[in-house]
Amino acid sequence: MGYNRPKNAERILYARNESMNHFSLIDTAARIAAIAHKNQRRRQNDIPYIMHPTSVALLLSQHDFPDAVVAAALVHDVLEDTDFPEEELRTAMGEEVMAIVDAVTNDNLLPWEEKKLAYIESVKQSPEGAKAVATADKIHNLRDLLNAYEEQGEALWKNFNAAKEKKLWFEEAMLSMLKRSWSHALVEEYERLVEEFKRKAF
Repeated sequence: MGYNRPKNAERILYARNESMNHFSLIDTAARIAAIAHKNQRRRQNDIPYIMHPTSVALLLSQHDFPDAVVAAALVHDVLEDTDFPEEELRTAMGEEVMAIVDAVTNDNLLPWEEKKLAYIESVKQSPEGAKAVATADKIHNLRDLLNAYEEQGEALWKNFNAAKEKKLWFEEAMLSMLKRSWSHALVEEYERLVEEFKRKAF
């Protein structure tokens, strides 16, 4: 990912220590996300990657989730998709946030389908905060995907590691688990988007 470990002067942007108490948990998470995803872009539409965790966090804030959940949304892809040091992330964010991040982090050492099944089980076994971040993440991914599909058509799928049939399998499996384990308006929005994906892409 090309992540460069920040110099001491740059670390002041996100370190949580006695001199930085005026930065809130969300401020700290936003700074970490901006640094960690600095040179990354979204594969489906080539916009700066930071727009994704920011949008996920905004969606959760609009649904009045607590700061720890919003902060976890901001850094939810840092362990999975960047080289940002895990220990520094844990020190900065604290265990409440990191419990959520751990629950929604894919194990990229596993084959694709096995990885996705493990992810679904992890979210299923986790508290509401992890389910909220996971669902908001899927909502924003599908919104981006649907917009990109309208512009690019079938050529879109060359940017992904799995065919659209596999993508639909995962979304339906994830949705089925959430409908059984969590009742929230976000799940209803996710279901609406999954159905829209099926209508437009198949």
